[in-house]
Amino acid sequence: MGGDLHDRFHMRPWGAVVGAQQPAKLPRIGYLAGAADHKNPSVEAFRQGLRDLGYIEGKNIQVEFRYTEGWSDSALKFVAEFVQLKPDVLVIGQGQAAIRAAKQATKTIPIVVITTVDPVTTGLVESLAHPGGNLTGLTSVARELSGKRLELLKEVVPTTSRVGFLLEADSPGAAVRFTEYQAAARPLKIEVHSLNVQTQNPDFAAAFNSAGKERVTALITVRDALFYRFQKRIAELAIKHRLSSMFERSDYVEAGGLISYAADDAEINRRAAYYVDKILKGAKPADLPVAQPTKFELVINLKTAKQIGVIIPPNVLARADKVIR
Repeated sequence: MGGDLHDRFHMRPWGAVVGAQQPAKLPRIGYLAGAADHKNPSVEAFRQGLRDLGYIEGKNIQVEFRYTEGWSDSALKFVAEFVQLKPDVLVIGQGQAAIRAAKQATKTIPIVVITTVDPVTTGLVESLAHPGGNLTGLTSVARELSGKRLELLKEVVPTTSRVGFLLEADSPGAAVRFTEYQAAARPLKIEVHSLNVQTQNPDFAAAFNSAGKERVTALITVRDALFYRFQKRIAELAIKHRLSSMFERSDYVEAGGLISYAADDAEINRRAAYYVDKILKGAKPADLPVAQPTKFELVINLKTAKQIGVIIPPNVLARADKVIR
């Protein structure tokens, strides 16, 4: 008779009831990056930051990545896609266009940005200490870096007096940084010249020919998503034109550039995970101060120095964090 009751009332053991319960909803993070992750150490650094905090993708957190490959149109498309998905936190790891689009598209989704410009000057936040709104994050730019890069160029080549700046013509972030370099160049008695490259169909050869006409002897490539795809091309042209090249990312030096002096990108992206963790635990972006870099790296490519006939002074070489031979 017990068997009849079991069949009639569909009785199940306790284990089956527990197993039928819906699993807890995982927090969802959207991450917009530049290059695909197999080429992008910043993405792996962010993932490592999550792991350090106890997050395991697919188990207690869900992270959806999108990659723009340096295209502004892709950035805008993916921002719109993420806003529709309504993640718990949206992380934007590249591009002023994407950051501005996200800021305009949502006032409710918490946004953590990793920006290459001063977020106060560009109007992204009210102040570093009190960002306001739904956006906070980290900046890889310290204001003294512009002057420091110019000083390093003069140390390496004391006769440096005219410096060209490779800029993405349509990038508001590039324009801001060029203005900062102009201010830093005056006390060093350095003339600065903009070498603009269009976003669509960029003509790098024309920009470098313009550098020759302006008689510049050194080049600084302002950090923009467009140039990330052309690291090797830019380095090759700088060597061809025998320009001492300075970069705002170390991977350009690994691709053949001469020098970089920059914040530690890996550390910044690891720290972005800390912001995500804080927000998931209830913190508001408006109350999380924007972090500035504390660690900087000097990277020098001696092979490139030899190709363009530059001898790196021993005192500069001694300060290098990494030397490529």
